[in-house]
Amino acid sequence: MSKRILAVPLAAALIVALVPQPARAVDEVSTKKLRDAVTVAGILGHERVLQRIATQNGGTRASGTPGFAASASYVSGVLKNAGYRVTEQKFTFPFYRELAPAQLTRVSPAGPAYETVTYDYSAAGDVTGQVVPALNNVLPPTPAPSSTAGCAAGDFTPASASAPQIALIQRGGCDFAVKAANAAAAGYDAAIIFNEGQVGRTEVFQGTLGGPSAIPVVGISFADGSALDDAASARVVTVRLQTITEVNANAVTSNIIADSPGGDPDKVLVVGSHLDSVVAGPGINDDGSGTATDLEIAVQLAKLKIKPRQKVRFAFWGAEEAGLLGSEHYVATLPDAQLAKIFANLNFDMLGSPNYVRFVYDGDGSATGASGPYGSDQIEALFTGYFAGQGLATDPTPFNGRSDYGPFILAGIPAGGLFSGAEGEKTPEQATVYGGVAGAPYDSCYHQACDDIGNLNPKALAELGDGAAHAVLTLALTRTGFYPDGSRRAAPSAVAFPGDPRAS
Repeated sequence: MSKRILAVPLAAALIVALVPQPARAVDEVSTKKLRDAVTVAGILGHERVLQRIATQNGGTRASGTPGFAASASYVSGVLKNAGYRVTEQKFTFPFYRELAPAQLTRVSPAGPAYETVTYDYSAAGDVTGQVVPALNNVLPPTPAPSSTAGCAAGDFTPASASAPQIALIQRGGCDFAVKAANAAAAGYDAAIIFNEGQVGRTEVFQGTLGGPSAIPVVGISFADGSALDDAASARVVTVRLQTITEVNANAVTSNIIADSPGGDPDKVLVVGSHLDSVVAGPGINDDGSGTATDLEIAVQLAKLKIKPRQKVRFAFWGAEEAGLLGSEHYVATLPDAQLAKIFANLNFDMLGSPNYVRFVYDGDGSATGASGPYGSDQIEALFTGYFAGQGLATDPTPFNGRSDYGPFILAGIPAGGLFSGAEGEKTPEQATVYGGVAGAPYDSCYHQACDDIGNLNPKALAELGDGAAHAVLTLALTRTGFYPDGSRRAAPSAVAFPGDPRAS
């Protein structure tokens, strides 16, 4: 996740069974046999193996650890036994590890500790200093995101040379790495980034700096950040971080790629999920649920002896949690002639969240403002049409490149997928439609040690697993494809997709 889209409440845009669905540009395909074969029991069987691997390897399956290597070996073995042509694509990456949870405490006037998180690739440090807000923090926030605090060098008053100072920066406008670098250049000894304040952008948010930072960087909620900003002149805090980034000893990880034995090699459907967890936990929902579902779909396709019209390529990405590095490496190193053969990408990142919603990536941008390349709208319609036919509601979720489909849409490849929710909170409207607890996270164990085998909702796995199987088989068998004229089209040039929105 970086599995992990913060879903904005969009009750008005809720798609229900009685709402007419857009016309499909793919064939109607009977998928019942595959959906019946892809069971929750089968998915959970793979999940239990992933849990055992994590348990035997320090509670993690993060890239660069033995737990990831064992996960890759298991997935490869299952796919080879099912008859797929399996390759392992190895690559290196800077291995980052948080050694202890971040601490942010108020020293003067004395007060309690703040809830905080370490930003990925933050420097380690123990800094006590006065809080100094960036000059253009927007308080109160505007209804729509507008903050660009810290995005320019001039956004900071030069720090004191006589005593440590800590920059307080509002989220928005540019990558967190830019904000941190500008703060460091202005002489600050650490940085605190607080969420921007709009609906869906209020809670503590864990971002990534994308690479080693010169100073410690932590994140806090909008409420705590705005309170610090209001009284910053009287606030002295301590930021304490224990991290390590092995810059000069890059870790090795890999992508596991499995091609179906049949299907047109000139028209490839890539079905992806990320195989790694965060260092802090086993990642059984994020993204063991997507991994296990894709693996079971692959196994059952083979067992049913289904002959796909298109080549189906199952991809299990490494180092997603470090910033989509596996899928980025795959797309960046694929020869142009091979890249041109990929006609669509399906991404399944978190399908079993305990307090779930049936989220569908908003391929046409009608609900969230950011559309995907031409054909992404038809993938969205494929999912929403299926669920509507089952009498099941769906919610749109921002199609902003925050998971491993990001590098594909940057390359102009249509994409889409399903998501059951991460650290965002379920709205009252969603609780009315889907059940569960309003005001609680979709997954309260997101990126934590408790994301284990007990952190799964079997109903979510059943419903989203069926939706995933339906989409995979439909796109594998369709005769007409997406485009009425049979052509490939790139994303509109005016639309930009971030590589990893956890970075901004």
